[in-house]
Amino acid sequence: MKYLARTLSVAEKKFHFMRKFIFLLPLIMLFAGSCINDDPISLTDPELSWSAESCTASLESNENEFPTLINPFDLPVSFSSTNEAVATIDASGNVTLVAAGAVSIIANTAADKTYAAGSASYTLVVTSDTDDGAGTWTFPSTGDTGSEDDISNTSFTRMVTVNYSSAGASVTGYSASPSISVSISGNEVTVNNTGKEIVIYKLSGTATDGYFKLYSAKKMALLIDGLSLTNPDGAAINIQSGKRCFVLLEGSNTLSDGSSATYSSGDEDMKAVFFSEGQLCFSGSGSLTVNANNKLSKSGIVSDDYLRFMQSPSITVTSGVNAGHGMKANDYVRIGDGTLKITTSAVMNNGISSDDYVLVEGGVSTINVSGGVGYDTEDAEYKGSAGIKCDNYFGMTGGAVTIKNSGAGGKGVNAGSYDFDAENHTLSDSYISGGDLAITCTGRESNDVSAKGIKIGWATKSGTGEHAKVTGYAGNLTISGGSVNVSASGGEGIEAKGTLTITDGYVYGFSAYDDGINSLNDMTISGGYVCAWTTGTQTGADGFDANGNLYITGGVVYGVCTHGSPDVAFDANTEGGKKLYLQGGTLIAVGGLESGASITGSAYSARSWSKSTWYGLWDNSSNSVIAFKTPSSGNSLVVYSSGNSVTLKSGVNYSGTSIFGGNAYVPGTISGGNAVSLSTYTSSGGGPGGGGRPGW
Repeated sequence: MKYLARTLSVAEKKFHFMRKFIFLLPLIMLFAGSCINDDPISLTDPELSWSAESCTASLESNENEFPTLINPFDLPVSFSSTNEAVATIDASGNVTLVAAGAVSIIANTAADKTYAAGSASYTLVVTSDTDDGAGTWTFPSTGDTGSEDDISNTSFTRMVTVNYSSAGASVTGYSASPSISVSISGNEVTVNNTGKEIVIYKLSGTATDGYFKLYSAKKMALLIDGLSLTNPDGAAINIQSGKRCFVLLEGSNTLSDGSSATYSSGDEDMKAVFFSEGQLCFSGSGSLTVNANNKLSKSGIVSDDYLRFMQSPSITVTSGVNAGHGMKANDYVRIGDGTLKITTSAVMNNGISSDDYVLVEGGVSTINVSGGVGYDTEDAEYKGSAGIKCDNYFGMTGGAVTIKNSGAGGKGVNAGSYDFDAENHTLSDSYISGGDLAITCTGRESNDVSAKGIKIGWATKSGTGEHAKVTGYAGNLTISGGSVNVSASGGEGIEAKGTLTITDGYVYGFSAYDDGINSLNDMTISGGYVCAWTTGTQTGADGFDANGNLYITGGVVYGVCTHGSPDVAFDANTEGGKKLYLQGGTLIAVGGLESGASITGSAYSARSWSKSTWYGLWDNSSNSVIAFKTPSSGNSLVVYSSGNSVTLKSGVNYSGTSIFGGNAYVPGTISGGNAVSLSTYTSSGGGPGGGGRPGW
């Protein structure tokens, strides 16, 4: 449709020309004089403007009215449109509407000897009454058809489309719905659905000065497709509804806040760049990048309910040095699929944080944390950061998680809190039954905040240091499968404040400072390949350290303590009347066993052993069990088998799967080498006794 901007008649133009000529005659004389006197010339502002700053027009209407160009000096003008897919304007000012959307209409005049160059624009929003958004939309399963979190179980009856641009946002698809109201101010879009319709909101386009805010009485879906949205003052997406929100990602998308964002929202919560009062269930084949740049500890993604990641988006969250967590949920975080990359830099803040549990079932997650210890004024205590922090339990059944924490007092996984236990009167057991978990923590203790690879549960104590007495504890960990590789520079590798049970899997806990693997209560190993290795030089740094009984009933278990007595490779709390029980499986100890151990089976000590050498161990049936590398130091070498005899050789050739941080190979083949002379080990005299302090 074509529309003609209002213009002046020929007679009117002549009249205005003569009037302006008479008015300008003194100025012309002054200009001539300035030229004679070589004074600088001041060009006149052309004073172009439109009669209105914005306009809305409908594709279906013949009565659209457009702003009038005000051109007081009747200068030659050229017209242009910033988006000709929405509207065009020709040389005479005729506007043609093309499609729904937003566009800027611009008038320009060039400079001459009298007038400076000038420009004026207005925003034109084009709507379509025929796009009422009604229809039926269904989606394939996102991985859990038995759950309401799977979008395949929901049918949608309307699609509201929001497109962001430099000219402002346009919204279509709601005009026929009496229950949906929309407010648009530039690129600031607020939608309120008070009815029963289940709506998809499709967000696309680019804006550096906007947001999408939604109120809804029903569950909803956000289809985010080709969106780059920055709100310099707060949340880019703000869902003020407690209902479930499906988030489908298509294409490449980015959400950001501003470094000086004030997050002014009155009484409403607004805790993140992407915030929802209700559940957020992510899926789709696209990607989303979230940048939290603010200085107010606002996070990347937050749900005041739960977060769930399903098939199979790619999500990257970066939280700056003054911002908050990467992701946080008031209830739980459940990762079933997709790719998560999370980076956080602020003190006390976590990659993933949950007020209840975190469950990893699949996907690939990479978490990098560098924030150290800070003082929490609300709780009046110092706190550190973690890759994953959950107040109840941590569970992992599949997928891959890699965590690196370089912050002082930092932890890889930190599950279970006293406050949760006190409020709920129980702390669920943490467990790992599958998947690959790799953790590296390089920080040290700071302000009495310890650094650990994995910390499960809580403990209270009276007194300090080695003389402290435990007055209460909770937090059990069971590992029954998967691969767990933990390295800690400044604290325990793996620690459970309750019991620790390992029945299967590949488990490696290394510490350069304290215990490799520690439990505050009993520790039981009945299967799998398990290694605890410490190079710590402080008193109390053991390989395996159970502050209750330590039971070895199966599996292949390798303990290393390099600095020697009074600490050992396998330690039980004999000071508290507890004991080390060897009842099955295969054991290797570099650094000795707790004295007074109860041994069922055959244990041997090597009269001599070579440091940093590859050894091979065979059982009494001449089956190779494991090839292992010894450390550069250690005061004894002990091997144990629940069978009748073992064979140990040094300088072997080996192949197979690398485990224990590259310090062992299984099952593969072991060949060659020289037989090592072994003598019968007795718990009363075959190695150092004593044991270390309880591990905190």
